[in-house]
Amino acid sequence: MTKKLLIAAAAVVGVLALAAIGLGLFLDANQFRPALAAQMSDALGRRVEIGSLKIAWFSGGIAAEDVVILDDPAFSKEPFISAKSVALGVDLMPLIFSRSLRVQAFTLDRPRVALIRSTSGAWNVSTLGGGSTSSGSSSLSGTVGAISVLIQKIKIAGGQITVRGLDGSRKARSYDAVDVSVTNLSFTSPFPFTVSAKAPGGGTIGVDGEAGPFNVNDIAETPFHGAIAIKHLDLASTGFVDRASGIAGLIDFAGTLTSDGKVIGTTGKASATAVRLLPGAATSGVPIAIDYESSFNSKSEAGRLKKADVSIGKALARVAGDYRTSGATSNVRMTLGGTKMPVTELQAALPAIGVTLPSGATLTQGALDLDLDITGPVDRLTIGGPIALSNAKLTGFDLGEKMGAIASLAGLQRVGDTVIETLTAMIRMTPDGIQIDAFTMVAPSIGTLTGDGTITPQGAMNFAMLATLKDRPFGIPFRIQGTTKDPAFRPDVGRTVKEALKDPEKLKKTADSIIDFFRKKE
Repeated sequence: MTKKLLIAAAAVVGVLALAAIGLGLFLDANQFRPALAAQMSDALGRRVEIGSLKIAWFSGGIAAEDVVILDDPAFSKEPFISAKSVALGVDLMPLIFSRSLRVQAFTLDRPRVALIRSTSGAWNVSTLGGGSTSSGSSSLSGTVGAISVLIQKIKIAGGQITVRGLDGSRKARSYDAVDVSVTNLSFTSPFPFTVSAKAPGGGTIGVDGEAGPFNVNDIAETPFHGAIAIKHLDLASTGFVDRASGIAGLIDFAGTLTSDGKVIGTTGKASATAVRLLPGAATSGVPIAIDYESSFNSKSEAGRLKKADVSIGKALARVAGDYRTSGATSNVRMTLGGTKMPVTELQAALPAIGVTLPSGATLTQGALDLDLDITGPVDRLTIGGPIALSNAKLTGFDLGEKMGAIASLAGLQRVGDTVIETLTAMIRMTPDGIQIDAFTMVAPSIGTLTGDGTITPQGAMNFAMLATLKDRPFGIPFRIQGTTKDPAFRPDVGRTVKEALKDPEKLKKTADSIIDFFRKKE
């Protein structure tokens, strides 16, 4: 976006030709308006329309009103750039005596810029600028002869830039309050610039760097580098992801951008707050920090996330992989891995995926390992793979007590807290919720619980489980329903009978064991 803002600023520099004719002849500038518009049209390769020209003698200023640069017809019939007014502050003495136009300040007030990308990946700005340039100054010619132009400062104030694709697959994104400052503009050597703007949905973007020299064949491929700062960028409002996906969060970022004209490299650190990954889920109660490095090819619209260290407190995971931004939405193919991550740090982030710990419960110890794949469009991501929890303790939650009749049958004692020796499972998370398969949990005070089930984004649970209780030769089918905040454990009578009918011998042994168990209790 930084390069596109700068390109928009450079595109309107052609309006400087107003000064050459208006001041060069010391006459009513409006009489030269048609010829000037024609010259600018030839130079930019676009039709240019000018409302009126005015000269302020004593202030050394020139003003143009209602300036419009139309778009490349292959992209649109609407204006590429339109501005209510363009003002120039010039040094009159060099102009009078040496025909050298020194522009002290060039200000474009509240311009509107439309950036459009074709289905082939080309930008409408790429075909801008059919005229020739030379060295650090440009030459404008007309009926008054050649005038040398030196541009000291360009300023764009209060602009608006709209970005959209020709195929209409994505909603247009607008960046308001766009301010651009360029000093010592040159077509053959780098020049400094600053850009600031308000992002869609709030937040700000600022870039301070250096660009150039201009690529005369394709302005969109002009190299640049600089420092970028993003504050409170609202993910749900950027247009990069569909609001219906449920993905949300506020992003703060500080880093660097470097481009050779085709490949853009980004490094930096981001912090995300109020993160949500599933529709209907709550937001994370802790910030998520990301230290990353990526590269992106602007032509192929393909990029690679070389590394992303994701931290939630002291818990660290690593993400890497490829992404593509073409089409209706961006697509990713990445991996997420972490080892021995302390669950005490992770638990406050669980609501972002629709998981809330039981009321009053807290994870006071434990380590999590995961090895997940992240694939698909960003608004319908699929995240799946194995997870493993070890040496965990859920304080304030007595699983034996929650299991009710099942625990009574086994003679389990209340222990107050639940210790989990190991827990393994295969998870698959989509916007529709979480699917858990091959669930196996070993709790020393209870035994082994196995099964599978689902958790909706709102936290509703539906699990079919089997409890193989400690010191008991039989397993008890049961279901977990309710919510992750208030789970309900119920014996699965129908499943018990169905399983028993499959193996009458096993049914007899189980019945004998239960009878013996109650006899011992007497």
